[in-house]
Parts: sequence; structure tokens; C-alpha cells
Amino acid sequence: MIVRDSGAQFGTNNNVTVISDSNLGNGMSVRDAAGIATGMAFLEGELEKRDPKIREPLTSVTWQRDIVAKTGGGWVDFTSTMNVDYATTGGNDGGLIGGQTDVIPLMQANVNKDIFKVFTWAQGMKVPFVDNQKLQTIGRSLDAILDKGIRLNYNKSIDQLVYKGFSSVGITGLVNDDNVTAAYVDYKEGGSTADDRLWKNKTVDEILWDINKAITERWAASEYDEDAIPNHILIPPENYAYIVSTRIGTSGDENILSYLLKNNMSTAHGVDLVIAPSRWCIAAGVGGVNRMIVYKNDEDFLYFDLPVPLTRCMTQPVALQFAYITIYAAQMGQIKYLYTQPVGYYDGI
Repeated sequence: MIVRDSGAQFGTNNNVTVISDSNLGNGMSVRDAAGIATGMAFLEGELEKRDPKIREPLTSVTWQRDIVAKTGGGWVDFTSTMNVDYATTGGNDGGLIGGQTDVIPLMQANVNKDIFKVFTWAQGMKVPFVDNQKLQTIGRSLDAILDKGIRLNYNKSIDQLVYKGFSSVGITGLVNDDNVTAAYVDYKEGGSTADDRLWKNKTVDEILWDINKAITERWAASEYDEDAIPNHILIPPENYAYIVSTRIGTSGDENILSYLLKNNMSTAHGVDLVIAPSRWCIAAGVGGVNRMIVYKNDEDFLYFDLPVPLTRCMTQPVALQFAYITIYAAQMGQIKYLYTQPVGYYDGI
């Protein structure tokens, strides 16, 4: 607010500008405090150095690394797999015949089918017309920003589906399948408490024993099938950091991880073993302890379906909302442990 005071000098007081009569008419521009603040904001906007990159949320999506996804098939309600069991009839189970034995066993096959659920995933996007036009004046697209958000949400939904499933629809994932055998790792030498199972309290050879015992048990459960030897191990990030950062050897040029990768049972049989960190292993074990997952990462043993990958289905202008509405949709199926023998949970690491 501006007031006149014939005897006062030029000055400001509590957002009021006071001027004397002698200063009027001399061409000087006079502003109140609000006007000055507005002008400074404009000046600061002109002088700022703007970073054009928009920072997105920090997140982790790792399902592409840890499981095979089969795409295609169209819009369906279920997927299925076919299985067969073999057996022979008769008393001569060895199939050997001779002069005294003429009983020839007959082969029988039992073919059955497993059914797996498929879920439809959908997400909507609303782009107000006016907001989109405003952003275009500064070279940005609201449509592109929201599209990235939907794709991130889609991948995080798949992550949840793959590792833990959705209890609301009665499915489990990689780390918590009820059909998979779960056991605790061994104590360290002379140990008897839960802390004596922790890798950080074990020697390198004791950690290697946990790895090799798990691989051997899963191989034995698979009738020692060479194709079923586990090739993938997931452990909590804390354990992974420990085996990466702990040096061994007299020269200190090797860490525990490299030692494990060179001296495990899988590598000895020509199988490339992957040991990777996964946040989904944290507190996934019985009683809330950390869990190690040992399995065969191969589509003949484990995969899940994406019958319809993420699709931008339709866009429609809605006049009463003065906006464009776009619907994205996809279909995803639960994970399929085709064989549970090569997979095992080992808790307490």
C-alpha cells in the first residue's frame, strides 16, 4: 500500500511505502513490498540454472534375472501343463526273460494336467487437456510421465507375483511355495544357537559346505539327474555384501564369493552357478529368519506366463472431465514349479 506524507522521507515500514511530496512527479517508479518481492522472484527464475532431468523414485525390479517369462497366448483364464508318470505291470519288474521266465511286463503311462491361474492387470491414466497443453509449452509431456509410472507399477506387480505371490488370490512365489522343502542350515563347528547358523559367524569352508550340501540334496532328490543340478542361488543382500567384501587367502586377492563360485558342486559338474542378492529373501524363512533359495533357473523346471504383455488398450476423450482417459492392461500367470525336487529353502543364514 502506498500513502502520502508531505513531511516524511522515502522509506518502507511494515509493507507500507511512504513517500514525500517532493519525490512525486520526478519520474521515479514506486513499488510496495509485495511488488518488490514479485520482481525478485521473476529475477531469480531468470537466473536459475534448471536441470531438465526429472528424478524418478528409487526402486528394484529383478524378476527378469531370476525366472523365465513366456509371452503370448492371448486373453485366457488359465494355463496348463501336461505331466506323465510311467509304470510297468506284472511280477517281472526287471524285464528279464529266459527259458524259465516268460513273463513280459507291460508299460503303462498316466497322463495328467496341472492348471495355473492367470490374472488380468489394468491401470488407468487421466491426462487433463489444459495441464497437458501447459507442459508442452516447456517441452514436457504429461502423457510420457504418467506412462513411465504405469510401466514401473506394472513391473513391480510382476516382482511381487514372482517372488511372493498374492495372498489375496491364494498364490505363492519363488520364496514361499508350500510344496518346496524347507530346512535350516547347519550350525558352525561347536555351535548350538541361532547365531551359530549365521554366515558372518562361520568360516569360509563352513559357508561352502552350506552351498554344496544344498546343491547335493536337491540333486539327490532329483534322482541325480544331471539336468536338474541347481544353477541359481538367491540370498539376502546383507549376506551377499558379506561374501563380496570379505577377503580370503594370504594375498587377499580373492573374496568369499569368488571362492564359492569356483569350488561348488554345480561348477564341478560343468554348470554355471549364479549367486545373486534378493531383497525378497530377507525374513522369508521360518520364524522370520533370512532364507537362501537354491533352484534350477530353466524353463523346463520353472517359468511363468505373460499371455498378454503390457498393452495400451484404448484412449478416449471425456468432454465433461476435459481430459483424455487411457487404459493399460496385461495378463500375468502364477509361477510354475514344474519340478519341486531341484528347489530348496535353507533358512538361518
